[in-house]
Amino acid sequence: MFDQFDRIGGFAMPEILLGIVIVAVVLLLVVFFRYVPVGLWIRARASGVPLTIFTLIGMRLRRISPQRLVDALITSSKAGLNLTVNQLEKHFLAGGNIERVVKALVSAQQAGIKLTFEQTCAIDLAGRDVLQAVQMSVIPKVIESPPVAAIAKDGIELRAKARVTVRTSIQQLVGGAGEETVMARVGEGIVTTIGSSPTHKEVLENPDLISRTVLNKGLDAGTAFEILSIDIADVDVGRNIGAQLQMDQAEADRRIAQARAEERRAMAVAREQEMKAEVQEMRAKVVAAEAEVPLAMAEALRTGKLGVMDYYQMQNIMADTQMRDGISRAADPGAQSGEEQGKG
Repeated sequence: MFDQFDRIGGFAMPEILLGIVIVAVVLLLVVFFRYVPVGLWIRARASGVPLTIFTLIGMRLRRISPQRLVDALITSSKAGLNLTVNQLEKHFLAGGNIERVVKALVSAQQAGIKLTFEQTCAIDLAGRDVLQAVQMSVIPKVIESPPVAAIAKDGIELRAKARVTVRTSIQQLVGGAGEETVMARVGEGIVTTIGSSPTHKEVLENPDLISRTVLNKGLDAGTAFEILSIDIADVDVGRNIGAQLQMDQAEADRRIAQARAEERRAMAVAREQEMKAEVQEMRAKVVAAEAEVPLAMAEALRTGKLGVMDYYQMQNIMADTQMRDGISRAADPGAQSGEEQGKG
């Protein structure tokens, strides 16, 4: 039994060792092809790019995508660009897009635009699409502005819409203002032109006044674009702001006058009340004085300063006066009613 076991074990040990060796070889091949991109090396050598296998291994260790870098090198080599591995690795590690940079350089070379690798990398790292910028240098872009409202000197509102044709200025892409600044300056020029026009009809007859004024201002200074032309697409007539302002002013004047009239009326009413109070006070004084007359007459009669005949003569005069007053009132009813109203 032990002899049979030894015989089986003797045959089994070499097979196990062979399996371990095969697995180890497969693992080594996987690790080798993982860190040694032989296919990319063959492809690069076949495309005329002088890369060594150790350079590709170094890319793997530095966590650089060898495929992206090899593709960019092949493209630049076929286009006749003298780019080195170190230049592309440096831009890749800085967070740049090497494919976009190489395509931009190729496009600039084909279009005859002077553009260096350093400028391209700086533009790409600044966050701008350098490939689109090169394309816009070849094919200008048309930017349509929103409707801009302005008021002419005659008070009529005009709403103008402009189309601005711009071309990228490669030299000013880094640090230059964008499309928003250009459109803001165009809007400012439209407002200035319409606002300085004597009448709105002059702007409607000659819309090119706006284009000439805006172009003469040099609005592309300090921007990443060069303005080629400004065309007025549409001019619409809006409200009559001048008439509306005059109406608002007239309404404000009316309210002020009404408030002042109310103030004067209130003052007149207060003065009337004061005068009525003064009249009532005077009447009270008269009544008080009249109440003292009988007492004074009685005192005069008692002291002998006034005789009886004088008293009767005074009474006759007062009666005669009352009679004449009654006759005059009967002859003039209007005066009577007016006096009654005055007493009321």
